[in-house]
Amino acid sequence: MADVPSHANPRTPAFAYAGPAGLEAPLTAALSRVVDPEMALNIVDLGLVYGVKADEGRVDVDLTMTSAACPVAELIIEDVTNELTDLLGTETKIQCRLVWDPPWSPQRMSLRARTAMGWD
Repeated sequence: MADVPSHANPRTPAFAYAGPAGLEAPLTAALSRVVDPEMALNIVDLGLVYGVKADEGRVDVDLTMTSAACPVAELIIEDVTNELTDLLGTETKIQCRLVWDPPWSPQRMSLRARTAMGWD
């Protein structure tokens, strides 16, 4: 799930998705409510979400951090789990996996995030 193109182009998906088509937008919205407190931007716009796979009763999320030394990684994972549980209910198993390959880079950020950071 980690080989995802940059989503600087608004028509390019922010992350790889596999699952029911009707679930993609609600899952993306839920993940967009998770904010990296150090960057003050949501994890989808930051390009931290590499992939989501949804099967009956289970959602797997691959995500990364801007650095391996990120002090808020556990908080972000907890927030992802809480947002997805709020959306899907407690009967759905949520699995978050931290991945480091490929490494995060600013090119993964959305145009909105780059603009907010003053990079565009």
